[in-house]
Amino acid sequence: MRVLIAEHDYALYTRLLQQAAPQLEVLSSGDSAQLAEMASDAPVWLGQPDLLATLLRQGHKPQWMQSTWAGITPLLSEHLSREYRLTRAVGIFGQVMAEYVLTYMLGHEREVLARLMSQVERKWDNRPGHSLAGRKVLIVGAGDIGRSVAQFLRPFGVQLFGVASTARELPPFEQVVTLADMAQLLGDMDYVINLLPNTPQTHDLYDAKLFACFKPSALFINTGRGVSVVDADLVEALKEGHLAGAVIDVCRQEPLPRRHPFWTAYGLLLTGHSSAPTSPPAMVELFLDNLRAFEAGEPLRGEVDFARGY
Repeated sequence: MRVLIAEHDYALYTRLLQQAAPQLEVLSSGDSAQLAEMASDAPVWLGQPDLLATLLRQGHKPQWMQSTWAGITPLLSEHLSREYRLTRAVGIFGQVMAEYVLTYMLGHEREVLARLMSQVERKWDNRPGHSLAGRKVLIVGAGDIGRSVAQFLRPFGVQLFGVASTARELPPFEQVVTLADMAQLLGDMDYVINLLPNTPQTHDLYDAKLFACFKPSALFINTGRGVSVVDADLVEALKEGHLAGAVIDVCRQEPLPRRHPFWTAYGLLLTGHSSAPTSPPAMVELFLDNLRAFEAGEPLRGEVDFARGY
């Protein structure tokens, strides 16, 4: 089996794959022209969606493509072929995403940034910290990553609520509602964590009307997609006190333009799309599991429904 690797970190992926599955013929290069030549000889591709999309535009046709990202937006362009099977990275981001979310939830409860400012001003800051116990957390996007984040949050004694495509019972959530009913929960939530993918239904979801429903002491954390948030509305909502703060990992344009209002918005912290980097060893393990299933004609983990966009 020939496998093409299209990754910025192609050398590491090549080494890991050759060590784990020496029977495979691995094709890869850091030269785009050479990579394009190799693509026509490989039925299976592994790599990042932006580079894979470039190869598709050149007319190459894989049988199956494994994305190394959870998001596969570059591959959803209506101008690209969809005559292949596509799987996205699943099951490998739960812990690292949970660690990111917990970092800023605990930082919010303990007022870490305010204490830092007190230190800069040489003020003795002995305000009492608060606990996550009993806090209400809404995870918007109760899929693979969302459920994993919820499991990591459980030991902290929070009350978990979720938003998914359908309302249903889904442990460990106390309640799971649809996007249409999300606004009814927002007024009670201490934390709103957005993990939604990029779909037409999620564009501009967080607008002025929705932010007005937030609890004034709530923290909004966006690690899903930047297009879910109307930027100007978030800046204004923070200014007007509709929510206490926001941690923004993903933006509509990355890197963020120097004149963008997020840089100076009150109560907003930028983290530069760093929340859940892909672990190459874990990614290679997932890929090899899916490769075995692909060769056996079995279902693949994380297979994308192009009509739904995830």
